[in-house]
Amino acid sequence: MMRYSRQRDPFTGEEYVEIPFKGHRLTENPMFNKGTAFTEAEREVFELTGLFPDGYQSLKLQSERCYESFKKKGTDLEKYIYLVGLQDRNETLFYRVLLDHLEEMLPIVYTPTVGEACKLFSHIFRRPSGLFVTADNIHQIDRVLANAPFSNVSLVVVTDGERILGLGDQGVGGMGIPIGKSSLYVAAAGLHPAFCLPVLIDVGTNNEALLQDPLYIGVRQKRLTGDRYDRLIEQFVAGVRRVFPNAILQWEDFGKGNAFRLLDRYRERVISFNDDIQGTAAVSVAALMSAFRIKGERFRDQTFVVAGQGQAGIGIERQLLSVLRSEGLSETEARGRILGVDAEGLLVEGMAATEEQKPWLTPRERVAGWRLKDPSRVSLRDAVVHGKATVLIGVTAKTGLFDRETLAAMAANTPVPVIMPLSNPTSKVECSPEEAFRATKGRCLCATGSPFEAVAWEGAERTVSQCNNLYIFPGMGLGALVSGTSKITDTMFMAASAAIAGAVSDEERAKGQLLPKLSRIREISAFVAWAVAKEARDSGLGMLAEDHKLLEMAKRAMWEPDYLPFRYMRPEPSF
Repeated sequence: MMRYSRQRDPFTGEEYVEIPFKGHRLTENPMFNKGTAFTEAEREVFELTGLFPDGYQSLKLQSERCYESFKKKGTDLEKYIYLVGLQDRNETLFYRVLLDHLEEMLPIVYTPTVGEACKLFSHIFRRPSGLFVTADNIHQIDRVLANAPFSNVSLVVVTDGERILGLGDQGVGGMGIPIGKSSLYVAAAGLHPAFCLPVLIDVGTNNEALLQDPLYIGVRQKRLTGDRYDRLIEQFVAGVRRVFPNAILQWEDFGKGNAFRLLDRYRERVISFNDDIQGTAAVSVAALMSAFRIKGERFRDQTFVVAGQGQAGIGIERQLLSVLRSEGLSETEARGRILGVDAEGLLVEGMAATEEQKPWLTPRERVAGWRLKDPSRVSLRDAVVHGKATVLIGVTAKTGLFDRETLAAMAANTPVPVIMPLSNPTSKVECSPEEAFRATKGRCLCATGSPFEAVAWEGAERTVSQCNNLYIFPGMGLGALVSGTSKITDTMFMAASAAIAGAVSDEERAKGQLLPKLSRIREISAFVAWAVAKEARDSGLGMLAEDHKLLEMAKRAMWEPDYLPFRYMRPEPSF
């Protein structure tokens, strides 16, 4: 492994990067390749003479040329493949282009297009990015991790591909998610790309279509389960602790049967969090904080129906419980404000439930007097009507679940219902914003998981905020690294939610906007990192420093994609 080394000349004050190789090897390394932006002096020193056309181009001109090529691609998948290819050639240029056109390109490098890329991963594979861990190489985990391009890894994003977005088991194709998330850490929070490592733990797949696909490049077997799976994960975590002892481990898109277990098992042993459980909850609560400021109400004034009792739904319920308790409700009162609905309907005492679902079972006496369309189950609509729901949240990946009758029932319960169909990609959303506004006669506040355009309603434009985890996880990672915290806690996510909601202006809230504009994501990430670092300090887990110092550290740590001068560093001889 190389070590990415950014230095400052003690005499001139010039910042530069040390490079240990020359010639073709330099041009083929995406972290260091500058393409046509290598200066005449660098071409001489690094033996690049004749490898590029004579014309020098600045990073700005290169970005304009790449954007022109990007716009010529006919489909979103072609645009995704083009950007992946650019990242494989020149990381600095890739991130410059991405930041220059962030809002346009986010749906390409992440949801919804990344979902299509994950499904077709084996068909569009070009060159490896990140690391692939299997049962066959886990006994060499230190050697596998040593194949990371750089030794100073600060963040590992890992998935086993079992629950990719709303698409389910994608096997090795799940690697598109850690790659995408790592890119967003760089774009949104300024972590240097050398410090981010995507990992796919390939334990097989239960997706028969993939197993029958002759082009599938993953482990061609049914998924490992039980003790064999747990031992593999344990060996992986132990390897990360040895090779990258200070790195954050982000669990990403694991199935609900493993996601909660792994988070609970390792959160005290290694600096880690699960974005699907905790990040989704935090951004959802941030949107709700804004919604209730608009309504002039509190969390304790609401009844929440959460459709979908997997990791996202239960994560949201857990954070809602914390907020309700902080507003003075007892445990019992707070749980009574939250109704959890799964595929079988409202979770009611006596129903089969996982350990994570059991705390959210509704007492039978509460539903005893409800007049149900089907006496054998309490449907989503029954829960909304009889529970007097004021907030409806969907994390089910069930297209059209929020039908007109259910949405109209929400409007009958409160003057300003809050409707949050959060499933992604777009094809899996519970309802469209337009359907929500139409069914509630324009009275609702709406946030979605996938990106949607604003909705025209009675001559005015209604904003649709995207509950994108991008608001949370990059700043969370940056704040944890800056503060030096020994673990990531639920109170840090609460602090992050408050920071995001606080960034929405009164003018934006007047338009129904529940989250800041994504164009401000670097600013938002800095404030989230600041909030996390302050909470880490105040809870005795992080660096002891004054508020302004922590904010200054967060901003200073954010990398800006630009070409620094190179200086040749002769490799140390090995014997």
